[in-house]
Amino acid sequence: MIQSLCVFCGASSGNDKRYSDLAFSVGRWLALQNIQLVYGGGGIGLMGKLADGVLSENGKIIGVIPGFLKKKEIAHAHLSEMIVTDTMHERKIRMHELSDAAIALPGGYGTLDELFELLTWLQLGLHNKPIGLLNFNGFFNALIEMLNQMKTAEFLTPDHFNLLSVKPEISLLIDALNIRKSPSSASNAGNGI
Repeated sequence: MIQSLCVFCGASSGNDKRYSDLAFSVGRWLALQNIQLVYGGGGIGLMGKLADGVLSENGKIIGVIPGFLKKKEIAHAHLSEMIVTDTMHERKIRMHELSDAAIALPGGYGTLDELFELLTWLQLGLHNKPIGLLNFNGFFNALIEMLNQMKTAEFLTPDHFNLLSVKPEISLLIDALNIRKSPSSASNAGNGI
């Protein structure tokens, strides 16, 4: 079972309040499930709302932020623990080390960079932690279509395509990741998308 979840999401709030509401509700849900949040440490945008959701239920949070972003992303002041790294790459490695699985919520370049780096590491066999995409309100539909195109063009094998679990709700996504995390399914990626 997942006890510590890495979540990638935007340092911006986007143009629709539903994204902020989603981030807060995901954080709250994680706290209620006693799942520790590992995230980028920011106090603004979806990152801040995610952390606020966890804190609203007294959940545990570890923030990981590079020193040069600490002021720019206005590091959250009320986390259980804040780890400051020297580089973005060290940030991703540390977040990965501290978590059992990773998911992405809506975000921009940084969110996709973090998601795809972990997926690449999984594809290369550098770890076996499950990875998911919370496709809230179809936000990632175009990305999923691009991944389908990569599979059709045979740039992704079906097994590699299926490394990413995609669900529209956090409870369904965590259930899917828990199935992948179980020892009996470690060698079976299943149908991710």
